[in-house]
Amino acid sequence: MKRKRTILQHILSGKQRFEKIKEGGVMAGKDDFGTTKYIIHAEFEANGVVERPDVVGAIFGQTEGLLGDDLDLRELQKTGRIGRIKVEVHTKAGKTYGTILVPSSLDRVETAIIAAALETIDRVGPCEAKIRVIKIEDVRATKRKYIIERAKEILETLMEEEIPETQELVEEVRKAVREMELIEYGPEKLPAGPHVPFSDSIIVVEGRADVLNLLRHGIKNAIAVEGTSIPETIIRLSKERIVTAFTDGDRGGELILKELLQVADIDYVARAPEGKEVEELTKKEIIKALRSKVPAEQVINELFNKGKSFYEIVKEREKEVEVKENKEEKREEEKPQPKPPIKPNEKIVKPLKVVQPNYDEFKEFIERVKNFPDPIALLLDENKNVIAEVHTRDLLNAIDENDSVYAVVFNGIITQRLIDVVSEKGVKYLIGAKKANVVRRPINLKVITFAE
Repeated sequence: MKRKRTILQHILSGKQRFEKIKEGGVMAGKDDFGTTKYIIHAEFEANGVVERPDVVGAIFGQTEGLLGDDLDLRELQKTGRIGRIKVEVHTKAGKTYGTILVPSSLDRVETAIIAAALETIDRVGPCEAKIRVIKIEDVRATKRKYIIERAKEILETLMEEEIPETQELVEEVRKAVREMELIEYGPEKLPAGPHVPFSDSIIVVEGRADVLNLLRHGIKNAIAVEGTSIPETIIRLSKERIVTAFTDGDRGGELILKELLQVADIDYVARAPEGKEVEELTKKEIIKALRSKVPAEQVINELFNKGKSFYEIVKEREKEVEVKENKEEKREEEKPQPKPPIKPNEKIVKPLKVVQPNYDEFKEFIERVKNFPDPIALLLDENKNVIAEVHTRDLLNAIDENDSVYAVVFNGIITQRLIDVVSEKGVKYLIGAKKANVVRRPINLKVITFAE
């Protein structure tokens, strides 16, 4: 059984290698053909059942002497310029099909000649057969393709895993240096930042890891209580400095805070977000927590007298701030906007009043022609006396015949031609029902419609 299993595995692995080669095979040549330059891929069909030795024999036998001594396959194989010919056969319905691989170290032209010679084989064993060359694979091109793909994978891995960003290197070094700045303060040798001995304000945290985390993010005035019992050094510092208690967002942090508020003179209280510890906070979280600090007096009142938690106090403060800001915004909006100051040399330009012309002097004549059933025109002199009363079709002739016409009032349409005529005659007013196609108007002539 063991021997059978080994044989089956060998056959399967050989078949898998053959499939890779047949597919064009990434690095098939590299695996099996060593220094081979080209691989001839061919397929064959035989009208009968033949086996692999029959195919190999046909290749050597029917090409012998065909291409001369320099390209004789037996001689080329002896010198290693043609590799071991690989043949895969399978039969179906009394016919045999298969593939042929011929490794070649010859140049391109010689390899093509060998490939063409394969197609001259017309018999395998006792059966008629036909061989067709599918392609000639350039193994070096396959190798180059493999090299490029593999190099890309190696480079991507190298960039992702082994080359840290410059900023990361700088940050790592900076964090290491900051951790080295940790000092021991007071008789209890409490872990502290380097600014604790002289800073006016300090931050009291729970443990050494909290001080280290604050140091990594550039906060150097933190000191740890290191335990549940508040050290005398902390109590003394709280009387001399402005102290912010910064505790974890868990039950332990709340207990230490209560003790601090009872035994030390704490000024402000800040806490990590609920469920988090100070030692694991990011820089952004630390800054946000410290900015949200609450006066200790308020915390004492709300915490001990009203039973509220610190986070409830913070939420109420944020809500109050929001309401206050909204009120201020509304107040700002309601404020009257101040007038811009007038510069010393600035001139104030007031808009000119448009003087509306008074045409009441022609009102009587306008009403007269408006109410007249037929087209009519009145020619007036300077004293508003009617010189002539004519039909509008005779208006131009009447104007031409009278030299002292001061105004013309009629119930027709004012045209450009009429304007030109009356302007030439020195008429000062031309009053009509409406205007049409008037493109130019003389300066010394007032053209008025009834609507105006």
